[in-house]
Amino acid sequence: MARGTIFDIKRFCVHDGPGIRTTVYFKGCPMHCWWCHNPESQAFEPELAYWASRCLRCGACLDACPVRAISGNGKANKIDRSKCDVCGKCTFSCSVEALEIVGRDVTEKELVQEVADDLVFYEESGGGVTFSGGEPLAQPDFLFACLNECRRRAIHTAVDTCGYAPTETFERMAKLANLWLYDIKLIDDYRHIQFTGVSNVLILENVARLAELGAQICLVIPLVADLNDDEDNIIGIAEFAQDLGIGDISILPYHDIGVGKYDIIGGSRPFNELRAPSEARILQIEKMFLSYGLHVKNASR
Repeated sequence: MARGTIFDIKRFCVHDGPGIRTTVYFKGCPMHCWWCHNPESQAFEPELAYWASRCLRCGACLDACPVRAISGNGKANKIDRSKCDVCGKCTFSCSVEALEIVGRDVTEKELVQEVADDLVFYEESGGGVTFSGGEPLAQPDFLFACLNECRRRAIHTAVDTCGYAPTETFERMAKLANLWLYDIKLIDDYRHIQFTGVSNVLILENVARLAELGAQICLVIPLVADLNDDEDNIIGIAEFAQDLGIGDISILPYHDIGVGKYDIIGGSRPFNELRAPSEARILQIEKMFLSYGLHVKNASR
């Protein structure tokens, strides 16, 4: 059996592919996008999350931590992450779940058995399972095993990917997934490096290869005001999709859900403030894509 690390499973999702879906979030991502909704997904290893807003400051976790990584003065607790070995003993001492280990190891059979509990909803709605993250292709053997197990059970699968993985990995799984939700953030490579940390050359090559292999693809465009909602970028993406014969576009306006999560995992934000484009601008963008003959879905509606 293959083993992998996930950090969340969300049920009854309706924006991660057709029908009612269960979305499985893989831990670990090779990119560090400024607008990341799930910064707790970026590290590949499990992490200790601390919700200060839930904390009673009772001191139980201080006593439970064997390496004294947690300190407090009765008003606020602090975690020395250089000491924390993510043993999880503090989480067992917390009665209000202010502490949690983000990330757990599972086998493909354990995971698919867990999501198969919702099989009746998939069958009724034409839904299935979406593997997201993080980046699922960063754990290729585990994803491959999960896709095969889902196929064995006749469960529809979608893979939500940033596209930054070896081309051989995409070729290996192109026909295993029923649908690819493929992020295209910025056409300009310089700006892509600036806002995600990596070049988009491999990303664009990989989606072209998927299209060549006949995979079903929907391009997902996260939209951030004054960052990638300009006309040059939108037209560039539309022309790219048209050239590849990809007809489906899903736009995802920025949401600040990820902002507070940086504090929870002890990380630092790469930005001061981001915002979604206005409704009027989003409508203009939809019309631009439609003018290229593309089918457009606004995933925030």
